[in-house]
Amino acid sequence: MMMNNASARVDWNAAAATFDDEPDHGLRDATVRRAWSERLSQWLPATPGDVLDLGCGTGSLSLLAAEHGHRVTGVDLSPDMTARAREKLAGHDAEILTGDAARPPVGDRKFDTVLARHVLWLFPDPEATVRHWHTLLRPGGRLILVEGVWDLARPAGLPMSRLTEALTPLVTRLHTERLSGDPRLWGGPVEDERYAVIGVTPAAPRRHAEVVDVHLMLRRGDEVLLARRAGTGYGDGLWNLPSGHLEDGEDVREAVLREAREEIGLDLAPADLRAELVVQHRGPGAAPRMGWFFSAAYGAGGEPVNAEPHKCAELAWHPLADLPHDTVAYCREALTAWCAGERFTVHWQSDGESVAYDGERTAASVPLTG
Repeated sequence: MMMNNASARVDWNAAAATFDDEPDHGLRDATVRRAWSERLSQWLPATPGDVLDLGCGTGSLSLLAAEHGHRVTGVDLSPDMTARAREKLAGHDAEILTGDAARPPVGDRKFDTVLARHVLWLFPDPEATVRHWHTLLRPGGRLILVEGVWDLARPAGLPMSRLTEALTPLVTRLHTERLSGDPRLWGGPVEDERYAVIGVTPAAPRRHAEVVDVHLMLRRGDEVLLARRAGTGYGDGLWNLPSGHLEDGEDVREAVLREAREEIGLDLAPADLRAELVVQHRGPGAAPRMGWFFSAAYGAGGEPVNAEPHKCAELAWHPLADLPHDTVAYCREALTAWCAGERFTVHWQSDGESVAYDGERTAASVPLTG
């Protein structure tokens, strides 16, 4: 990744002397400030632009970005911190706002850079937070995220692998740097893991793309076979249809035949399948996806067995007219729509909803007719 190597001329000793003794992550020290300024000069865009500093605290990184010529908007939840940041940024092209860094109060404004240092690990769903921050960027913008794992004996923080996995679908270029080995950044040696991840978004908006998944409605008269999920990290303990994701090179029919073999041991033929329903689905805090639902009759391909006990606690037949309450909402609403005669429907969940079916939710699916 090409980074900006320009560096502003700053009198570091004089600058350090202007700060009071409030906790400032070591940035009151001239050597530490110089080290962070050098890193920012490499990470920030070469052309001055709009920088959003989230969880800005007393504005130390905001000030460094402003000294490099950028227009800075800082956000912090603490009124005391933002008051100090406004004082520190006085005279610079900067705005400091009091608000939640996870959902910064910036309206529909877009930025060239979103910057956050030791903030993301504090949120209960870092992946959802990163996805929201990504929406605040202009085309070609970048996320600069400094994180770490602070206590190796009792880990707290955010491993780099988790953050890079969250960013990979969102960016076209991804750059990582290990920071633990540079004692200048921390005022002395550190033994824990500290790093920076810089992700650059596409210069032009990407075409919309969605994950495709497939589901098998194995029918035995008026009953359908469901599997109770276990050990997957999604919907564990809930009933769901045998299902999975489309893999590279597969069409949807090939995918559901493969999933039937892998999950319930059935050797179905293409002629055994019937396409029944297509659902566009968005789960809580997740990206939209398109689901294809196929049916097959009991007896085709053999007797179903639990072929993946590490992912499935049990298989059971359930009446379509009396589905269990403890079912994945996506699955339950798809079966309900199909029983009502729908062949395409939209199932859109908000971030606050549960993966599990909620019997009180009456507007879960929106059929498209005509």
